Amino acid sequence: MGDVISSHLDEAKQEMISARTREVMGRFGRLYEQQYAVALFNKVRFDIEGGGGPQPQLLHRKIPLENKSIFSGSLFQYLENKKWRNRFLFIPDSYNINYYDSKASHDRRLHPKGSISCAGYKVLTSMEQYLDLFSNILPGMEAKEGSSPFLKCATQFPLILWHPYAHHYYFCVVTEKEQQKWHAVLQDCVRHANDGLSEENKVQTPAFTDAVRIYRQAQGHFGTWEMMCGQPAQILSNLVMEGLLPELRELISPRLKGKLHERQRNWMLISDAVYSLVQGQCQAQYEAVLQKCEAACCSLEASIRTDVDQIITSKEYVTNKIREVVLPKAEKLLKVSIQPYIGSILDALMEPTSRGFSEVRDVFFGELVDMSKNTLNEGTKETVAQHMDKISMLAFHPVKMQSCYEKVEPLSLEGLQQRFDVSSPSVFVQRAQILMREQMDHAVYTFEQILHQCLESQGTEDLCKTIQRCQDRVIKKYDYDSSTVRKRFFREALLQIFLPYMLKQLSPSCALELPRFQELIFEDFSRFIVVENIFEDVVLHSIMKDIMLAVKEAAVQRRHNLYRDSIVLSSSDPSLHLLGDNPSIDWAGAGEDTEGGGGESQKRRRMKQVVSMIQVEGSPVLPNETYKEVPGVNDIAEEEQNDGDGEENSDGKASVDKNGSASPKALVNPSGLSNGCLLKEEEANKEQGQTKVPMKAESDAQSASAEEEKAKGGDSQSMMEEQPPSSQEVSEKVFPPPSPPEEISSGAPETAPESLPKAMSGFPLPPQDSGFQSPTSDGAVAEDDEEEEEDVNRSTASPQP
Repeated sequence: MGDVISSHLDEAKQEMISARTREVMGRFGRLYEQQYAVALFNKVRFDIEGGGGPQPQLLHRKIPLENKSIFSGSLFQYLENKKWRNRFLFIPDSYNINYYDSKASHDRRLHPKGSISCAGYKVLTSMEQYLDLFSNILPGMEAKEGSSPFLKCATQFPLILWHPYAHHYYFCVVTEKEQQKWHAVLQDCVRHANDGLSEENKVQTPAFTDAVRIYRQAQGHFGTWEMMCGQPAQILSNLVMEGLLPELRELISPRLKGKLHERQRNWMLISDAVYSLVQGQCQAQYEAVLQKCEAACCSLEASIRTDVDQIITSKEYVTNKIREVVLPKAEKLLKVSIQPYIGSILDALMEPTSRGFSEVRDVFFGELVDMSKNTLNEGTKETVAQHMDKISMLAFHPVKMQSCYEKVEPLSLEGLQQRFDVSSPSVFVQRAQILMREQMDHAVYTFEQILHQCLESQGTEDLCKTIQRCQDRVIKKYDYDSSTVRKRFFREALLQIFLPYMLKQLSPSCALELPRFQELIFEDFSRFIVVENIFEDVVLHSIMKDIMLAVKEAAVQRRHNLYRDSIVLSSSDPSLHLLGDNPSIDWAGAGEDTEGGGGESQKRRRMKQVVSMIQVEGSPVLPNETYKEVPGVNDIAEEEQNDGDGEENSDGKASVDKNGSASPKALVNPSGLSNGCLLKEEEANKEQGQTKVPMKAESDAQSASAEEEKAKGGDSQSMMEEQPPSSQEVSEKVFPPPSPPEEISSGAPETAPESLPKAMSGFPLPPQDSGFQSPTSDGAVAEDDEEEEEDVNRSTASPQP
């Protein structure tokens, strides 16, 4: 490997790579300094003027869950010496994949053999997909039909992490079920890593995204960019490699020797070495630029706060002048090239996204119904704590959430990608999936806070009714919040599709006129007012009116389950948001004895894994000390994990723990459920002085035998002959399925909408439009409480035998 890299990456090429990296980082650094001052001004202005949006109904978790791991298990990894070896993978809540020689190495807290940051990767499940992507990166090296690839998989179920520039990772498992579970877990790692930069930093994040976007627009790339993912150093490395890799390909590709699979493998090694070199240089140079900007931050902020009114006035004056020139051209382009496509693209976005959020609702409701049925016979706080400890991790369970994510994956913009320069719909798919996971976590957190409050005040009496009342309240709030989130997502997506197209069409004609507007800005304010940013603001405002109107009209259609913009959901919980300040509840320690045990051992014992392991320690795997040739499929044993905590097996079925209590996903034994109902029913009949009548026999022979048994066994024996109701009938009576959100007509005034957060961090914010407002009416609160009380009384009526 070293010979291949050293022979093709000599000192001259390494110097060329360093020079190109410095060139790109130099131009990016100047743009970043410019956008840093603009972002700082926007933050100070927002702090002074404030900004409103709809108040969410669900509580948001302020402190993330601790002591949780996403997944761990064993599989086979392909090494550089062309051997397959057993590896133990551990995925913490950071979603970085750490792999060890064995589970014992992880248990002894040894350093991992390696760690994988999944930003920019794709998870593939077949060699055909891998070779197709490889041929797109390296034209002229397409494999001939029937030729063998450079990699022979050990089993029929591969898992490949593919990256356009970085190292590729090859894994395989034994069964298709294992492949499906690992695929869901790895996809979740990629989804989390591609989520973008943190929104908590209101200056660095918008300055960085705007600088990257402006740099790519100067290179002629106006559309969405799939490689805008990961940490800043990774994004900048992708920016350098976007222009550097084609040049290196022309220099190195003709010099690669050997068979096709050898050339493919050597090119992958060279690309990974170049990417590592570029990433190290980008990291150092970005830190230097950031340190320079942070050092000047205090003086810049002081200047802004001193002259903020004059800066705002000057910016509005320049904006009006630019609008007079740009707006006529923008409206003409909008009418001809944008308006005819808004409806079709919005429909393409709405259908799969609405199905995904509806599936989140169903999964959440199903978990609560299972929990309620499992607490019918044993309604103690310990039982509730056991189930809630697992439900609290529901949003981070990639296997259970996979059905929700799959609903969004059919999203397609076929026929429109090239017209509007949309590289791939995966950008929108992953963003929708992230929003779905966030809404699930908000719903779970709200439910556990409300349930915990009810248990402290009411105890475990009528536990099933308490759970259902909490469930109904959370479902109603989820319907409102999911409608708000989806409409914001639709606006962001349409803006990401149309705004780059309009900028690309208008920039050639408007770029020559923009410099003369720079003369209208005072020199002291020129750091905070940039005419290029104002030009983009004007174009954005021109298109947002049509986007807002299209989304508003779509909310009227009942098939999308969206609330109208004029609807304001009255809060039935005036003190609910006071619970949002509470930390996450440690359900695992609710029924435990806290007197014994040390702190470190208790922390280890409470480390929760979201997804159960596939293989257990001691299962037949490849020996860790030796390498082995590619094994046959029959040589690898398949075992499933039953870890004693009631977690899921690899086939998705719930297990039973050592104490005999079922997991929340498992259904209670129908006979046990019906016997419990019969006992309660018998006690009620005794209090009312009623007696039960046995069922009539269908034939004379059966009636005769029944009379004889009745004479021998007494009335108590006849009670056991009566057919008990099934668990499904009981659950359908006690826990009716939730009705979909209905549109509510209201005369509430239209208010300003929410801002466009993460997905549109690369563009200026749109103008405020009609949307929601936070509920403040006491009368509406009382009316909503009365309606909710009536719904709960009707839905929680005890079932008749």
